[in-house]
Amino acid sequence: MKKVGIIGGSGFIGSYITKAFLDNGYGVKVSATDITREDKYQHLMALNQAVNLYVSELSVEDKVALADFVSDCDIVIHGGTPFILDVKDPQTELFDPTIIGTENFLEAIKNTPGIEKVVFIASVAAWNTNFPMPAGGKSFTDTFDENDTKFTSPASHPYAQAKYIANQTVEKFIQDNPNLSFEISSVSPVFVSGKSMSNREDSTSTGLQFLIKNKIAPDDFIQALYDNNVAFAIVAVEDVAKAIYKTATTKGLHGKNYLLSSETYSISDMNLMLNQEDPKEKPAIIYKNDLAKKDLNMNFKPVKECLFNFKYITK
Repeated sequence: MKKVGIIGGSGFIGSYITKAFLDNGYGVKVSATDITREDKYQHLMALNQAVNLYVSELSVEDKVALADFVSDCDIVIHGGTPFILDVKDPQTELFDPTIIGTENFLEAIKNTPGIEKVVFIASVAAWNTNFPMPAGGKSFTDTFDENDTKFTSPASHPYAQAKYIANQTVEKFIQDNPNLSFEISSVSPVFVSGKSMSNREDSTSTGLQFLIKNKIAPDDFIQALYDNNVAFAIVAVEDVAKAIYKTATTKGLHGKNYLLSSETYSISDMNLMLNQEDPKEKPAIIYKNDLAKKDLNMNFKPVKECLFNFKYITK
């Protein structure tokens, strides 16, 4: 039985990735920052083939623990970077775990024999740190794909800046190590929507959907989204997991970074669909997904389908 290690495998996206690999006959090792917090991963124990699931405590800032985690894996997926919008200390909350964690991870996999494939879960911020606003020099209606020049700004949200720098770190590692014994590929999802598999209430992705559904603005950043009726490129969480599974199990994708995106809607239309009402405007395709369709044979769900099915579970 092949084994996949999924850093962040009990999170919003990670849970769906874990399910995909279990369903396809893999042994799955999932990391937890605090193994005593069973509420963070207990939902995975109800999955089919959970007998092949292992949970290990891990901090990406601990080199020894990282090396141990990846030591017996055929495939490794790194999705363990924090997604935080309400940031008090960007350095300790975002930059250190995201960038230093990526550097430590790259060192660990380089020194581990037997790994066949590595997949990084990056972000649309790896291409444009202004998201959901347009990249510099573009308008809201200009399309964006993997051939476009990456854009970053020191004025962007710290989360986006951290993800951008981490992706640059991965790209430099690939350039500096042309003779790796394994492939590295990345995926960069836009705004990820859908229903969480867990009952946790601390998911930023599900929390943001809840805010939009109820037109709640806890801070100036969210209020500005409503005031400007900002448009979001959206992708279903199930499609992100499917694309990651395909990326991890398809050879010949070394060095590629796939934008994962479906349709783009304004935040007012997102609010309608999250309340099971039809949008007023037709969707646009702003962040293009042609490369993922071609290389991964992906077909992305309509946004309306995943927003209609959203549920925010409260205890």
